[in-house]
Amino acid sequence: MQRALLPYWITAFIVAATAAWLLLIGREPICTCGYVKLWHGETMSSENSQHIADWYTPSHVLHGLIFYAGLWFFARNLPFGWRLSIATLIEAAWEIIENSDAVIERYRAVTISLDYYGDSVLNATSDIVAMLFGFWLARTIPVWASIALLIGAEVLTAIVIRDGLALNILMLLWPLDAVRDWQAG
Repeated sequence: MQRALLPYWITAFIVAATAAWLLLIGREPICTCGYVKLWHGETMSSENSQHIADWYTPSHVLHGLIFYAGLWFFARNLPFGWRLSIATLIEAAWEIIENSDAVIERYRAVTISLDYYGDSVLNATSDIVAMLFGFWLARTIPVWASIALLIGAEVLTAIVIRDGLALNILMLLWPLDAVRDWQAG
């Protein structure tokens, strides 16, 4: 194996190990509905976060943009492949933490996500792939385009589903009744 490919093999291993861990802790491989959809657009549904993509997929693309910027700032001397591996490790850790019983219960207690029981392994893996896409995208488009994409995705998801990356983080860490009431519509 060439040394230049090592970080890409490590990245693939991280994705596979995350999927294996989620299976090991009892997460469903696919939606318990018994089928796989490319897109599931209904957020108030037991199928949310169970298929390949949903309204939360853009937030994972944004993770990639943000991780790219952060790693460019703090570790720009590392080759791209190693920064990609680090970003993947961070995203994988998030997927594992997000799908822990404690965080699932937190979501259910402080947000309107009463039917949330964790991501399927397919959805969690797809979320990591979305982050990888965002990371690659940040490398290829101008900084202004990354910023515009970040703002646009947040505005779009706030308008369409009354949620997004910033609101998700806010409600997980510091829930506000006013935001929960607005999200409930």
